[in-house]
Parts: sequence; structure tokens; C-alpha cells
Amino acid sequence: MRKKQKVEKPKETTVKKVIEKEEETLKIVSEPSGKLNQVHLSIKKIIENDKKKIVDKNNEKLPEERYSIEHLKMYWQQFAFTMKEKGMETFYQALVKREPLFIAEDRFGVELDNNVQLDYIKQLLTEFTDFLRTNLQNYNLTIELILTDNPLKEIKYLTGKDKFAAMVSKNPNLNTLKNIFNLDIEY
Repeated sequence: MRKKQKVEKPKETTVKKVIEKEEETLKIVSEPSGKLNQVHLSIKKIIENDKKKIVDKNNEKLPEERYSIEHLKMYWQQFAFTMKEKGMETFYQALVKREPLFIAEDRFGVELDNNVQLDYIKQLLTEFTDFLRTNLQNYNLTIELILTDNPLKEIKYLTGKDKFAAMVSKNPNLNTLKNIFNLDIEY
């Protein structure tokens, strides 16, 4: 058998004290104080902060390290291949087709064949310039787009003889090798 235990009732005085303390902490304000503890988003303040950041960035001394043409060409090719991987074949072809054109100190040009390439590459020029600037550690570097008057002609050879004749015009020793080894060019 179980013994009956006597259950004590909670004291009412402790509950009354807690309620009295809560009432003391609450304040009733009859007039607005003008200060709210909420965070406000202001477009004007955001724009001002962005302008301050830009001014601060412009005042910073950006690196102007020297670089070699070989380094420039290496990063030029690297960016071209990243564009090819992203599926931007036009940009890739324009960068790989010709080497950077030296204009002045820290100024280089990209020679383009037509207005289509010009319009396409103009959109990506800032990304390309930023890539070169950060990798070469020279923020004075600028890239200009130059539309060429004489685009390189792509000669399409119809036969093996045509190909061989073009190669002989570049290197006449090929004809001597053909004769020494008694090679036949025609397919």
C-alpha cells in the first residue's frame, strides 16, 4: 500500500512578486522620443557609402609593378583559353589569332577583323583588363580594341599540291627534301 503524501500548494506570494516586478519594468511613454532601435535601410545612405568606398579605393596606391612581354602574352593566352572553356569561341579566336599590339607603356591593343568581334569583345573588355591587371600586378595597364583594315586572309587549300606550294614559298628547303627523298606530294 502506498502512503498518501501531502502535496503542498504553491505560495501565492512568490507569484505576486514576479508580476509586480514585470509591471515595474514596463514604461508607458506618452510622447515619442524620436529614437527608434530599429535598423533602417536608406537608398541614399547606401549610395553615399558606395561612393565613399570608390573614393577610398581610388585614393589607395594600386600596384604598378614592372612586367615582361612574355608574362603579358602568357596571361593573354591563359585568359583566351578560359574563355574557350566557357564557350566564348569568338573571344578566344580574337585573342589567339594575333599577339598583343604594343601601343605605349602599359597600353596594348587587340586587333579585330570586323565589327561583330568588336561589339562582342567590348562587353568583356573590363573583365579581360581586370584579369591582366591583377595577374601582372600593374593597374595602369589598359587594353584598346583596334579594328584592322586588312584582316588576315584564311587560304583554304584544295589539294596537297597547293598546300605544299604554300609551304615551299615559306621554306624553300622543303623542295630540296622532296627531291632528296624522292617524295610524291600528290594524293
